[in-house]
Amino acid sequence: MKMMLRSLVAILLGLTLLWLLAEGANLTTVQGFFPWRNLLVQYSGILGMGVMSVAMVLAVRPAWLEPRLHGLDKMYRLHKWLGIAGLVLSIAHWLFSQGPKWLVQAGLLVKLARGPRPTQTVEIFRFFQEQRGLAEQIGEIAFYIAVVLIAIALIKRFPYRYFFQTHRWLAVVYLALVVHSVVLISYPYWTQPLGMVMGVLMSAGTLAALISLFRRIGIKRKAVGEIAAVHYLEGVQVNAITIQLKDRWPGHEAGQFAFVTFDEREGAHPFTISSASAGDGRLQFLIKALGDYTRTLAATLKPGDPVTVEGPYGRFHFEGTSRRQIWIGAGIGVSPFVARMKTLAAQPDGRIVDFFHSTGEVDEEALHRLETDARAAGVRLHVLISSRDGRLTGERLRTLLPDWRQAEVWFCGPSAFGDAIRQDLTSQGLPVAWFHQELFEMR
Repeated sequence: MKMMLRSLVAILLGLTLLWLLAEGANLTTVQGFFPWRNLLVQYSGILGMGVMSVAMVLAVRPAWLEPRLHGLDKMYRLHKWLGIAGLVLSIAHWLFSQGPKWLVQAGLLVKLARGPRPTQTVEIFRFFQEQRGLAEQIGEIAFYIAVVLIAIALIKRFPYRYFFQTHRWLAVVYLALVVHSVVLISYPYWTQPLGMVMGVLMSAGTLAALISLFRRIGIKRKAVGEIAAVHYLEGVQVNAITIQLKDRWPGHEAGQFAFVTFDEREGAHPFTISSASAGDGRLQFLIKALGDYTRTLAATLKPGDPVTVEGPYGRFHFEGTSRRQIWIGAGIGVSPFVARMKTLAAQPDGRIVDFFHSTGEVDEEALHRLETDARAAGVRLHVLISSRDGRLTGERLRTLLPDWRQAEVWFCGPSAFGDAIRQDLTSQGLPVAWFHQELFEMR
């Protein structure tokens, strides 16, 4: 979490410093409301396009960034924060631009007479100057559309399929905002480091937007296959779906996930892989029947149905320096640990592992499978059924495992639950870097 916050702050701070460098002495001499308003319009526009450009690059899931940002789940959380920051900055930019006009119309502010704009001697800047009116209109329309699309993405009450279908149109909006920005960015900026950085960011964002629009995201990591088996675990409302891939699969590590497309209209959903990598292209996913779509899988999927899998992604890979590990899997957060236990059954690593599975639902078949996997892997399993055993807390874990300070902790489950466990353990001496939490939320 701190890494993502540092990344966001670094982007904003870096662009701010470049803007201050570009404006230089102007900031010490500028006077009057409208000159300051013009500066703030430029500043908010620079920050807004900067964060949106980085967000657009992250949206295409660049594999080379995964290890640097500690997994695609972290990248998508940063993408979300950048999107929110971009929305806030865009609103500020719009208010700085339109607000003074409203004040003038209301008679609360007197508009100063403005002489003709300086004649541009550079041909491209002369062309930009002629397009200012059009660029302003494009930017205003794009802003309104962006607000609606980002709201759909952030408000989880909108079904996933609507989010999937509309979110890619942000790429078109972004391209419109690039046109708006290129024309309206202060011309002297282009000869400064600020202009060079913005040029690189918007070029990268434009390439990412085109990749998204032409549906080329993750194209080299996609494999086609078919449904091999579908089994519904009634007690825990989980779909156990086995897929046999026909294309080459590069293999995966326990704890990784993939984007799975069962229905092109619904789009790709991210699911944790719950099987070990055996080299035979056979994958299993445990999918909780939570929403309208996942509740229908058991009834609509059948062996032989086509499926597309993109991946693998994620860095929740159980590597670490300690020979002692504690796993906590809440609800469907059990999936990465199932895959890890299957891997350990074939390739033990000598670590001592305690696995706490906290659940509010009971399915005897699911529990039997979990116990069988734990025995085969040499993992000590602790099943906590909330109605019978209560909830797992950091204090309870510390009481049950006196040597907890020697263990790295791996958590997958609801964010609030993980945050509470992390805060308790780190406040009692666990190094922050020893608590690994999967942030499995793609929107």
